[in-house]
Amino acid sequence: MRINRIVSFLPSATELLYEFGVQDFLYGVTHECKYPDDAISKPQVITSVIDSEHLSSKDIDKVTCQLLKEGRDIFILNEDNLKNAKPDLIISQETCEVCAAYTNQVNKAVKILQNKPLLHSMDPHNMNEILYSVKKLGKILNMDSKANQIVGSLEKRIEFVSDCKNAKPPKVLAIEWIEPFFTAGHWVPEMIQIAGGVNLISNTGDHSRRLTMDEISESDPEIIIFMPCGFNVDRTVSEYEKTLKQDKKWNLLNAVKNDRVFAVDANSYFSKPSIRTVDGIEILSKIIQSEKFVSLQVPENSFMKMSQ
Repeated sequence: MRINRIVSFLPSATELLYEFGVQDFLYGVTHECKYPDDAISKPQVITSVIDSEHLSSKDIDKVTCQLLKEGRDIFILNEDNLKNAKPDLIISQETCEVCAAYTNQVNKAVKILQNKPLLHSMDPHNMNEILYSVKKLGKILNMDSKANQIVGSLEKRIEFVSDCKNAKPPKVLAIEWIEPFFTAGHWVPEMIQIAGGVNLISNTGDHSRRLTMDEISESDPEIIIFMPCGFNVDRTVSEYEKTLKQDKKWNLLNAVKNDRVFAVDANSYFSKPSIRTVDGIEILSKIIQSEKFVSLQVPENSFMKMSQ
């Protein structure tokens, strides 16, 4: 089957389609598809009912929990834009119903469209699966050679970081949400291990879950990295300063006292199972083994040390 018209319900898929160079076949994206910049110009087939740009992490959590409790959708399907897209292929996910359009929107899309598209779900939970997802999409697009080229380049970058072994790897805690605390799961624990740290509390492939202050204290992290899902560095730092900077219990943590708390651009390099997670590994290596990776270039404004 030749694919000529694609709709992406998933930002990481949108990024990958641009990497394959098939953006001219892309006729629909989500409100979260903002990379590369050209993706913003594509018609939106998915929007969110949550105004996450203007809500605090606490308020986002409150609204999300209420919607899930009531069985209401977090994402809305733009039926007109979908019909105009006339997709041969819809790419979606089943990893998280909070992070991106989920099964409900796919089912609605199939019912609406007269010509039924090919459905492809991308659901990686670790780095190998992220790389394999590139090859799977390449096969669907009849671009196996390009897929192998992309994967080969990413594997070399991962190998470069992982070859720099840490004699005494520090204990690292990644936190995916600030209020309330959530663990960072899925591919993040493996990213930390590759970058030379010992990941605390969560395991590779685990779903994110609520995390207590007691758990954080008992794990005694040497480095804490905040990566709230969908947040960039500036927004993370702002939330941290409002909620935790003056917290007495928080300030008793060794990582805090030793000035080893960081914020990263989670929206770009950690929240999504995209090929830019490899940038995320390189960012982590700059944090965890800064002395070994002085010359390694990472994207501007991709991480920052929190000031106390």
